[in-house]
Amino acid sequence: MLGIRLILNSLTPAAYDQALALWQACEGIGLSDADSRCGITRYIERNPGCSFGAWDGERLVGTILGGHDGRRGYIYHLAVHPDYRHRGIGKQLAEACLGALKAEGTNKVHLFVFNTNTSAIKFWEHIGWTLRKDISVMSLVMEKGTC
Repeated sequence: MLGIRLILNSLTPAAYDQALALWQACEGIGLSDADSRCGITRYIERNPGCSFGAWDGERLVGTILGGHDGRRGYIYHLAVHPDYRHRGIGKQLAEACLGALKAEGTNKVHLFVFNTNTSAIKFWEHIGWTLRKDISVMSLVMEKGTC
């Protein structure tokens, strides 16, 4: 676990297998059909420069997916491998993503956290985010797309 270095703009579709393994190793990360190789590739390519990885040598130890719809920013899958937590990696990833989203012109960013993921809620609150209780998320699963 020598010299962890955050590599900006480095989360590319080529890192998909490592990212998926990381997400599967982290409690609280919800995966769905949208997290297929095709889905993640489309997301990263639609939002270039907004998703980041933290690498320890060749090992991907942290991720964050960032994007926007032209109006609001969104963050998904901030994950740090359990062996690498409490070293500021999550905060570095969040700051990098927020900087990229700000450069894209977004002035408000949302993220989704499972209500049962209290450690994630505490993390986000610790770095200045507010847990909203005035809105709810509604979802509709549509037929699978072209992926």
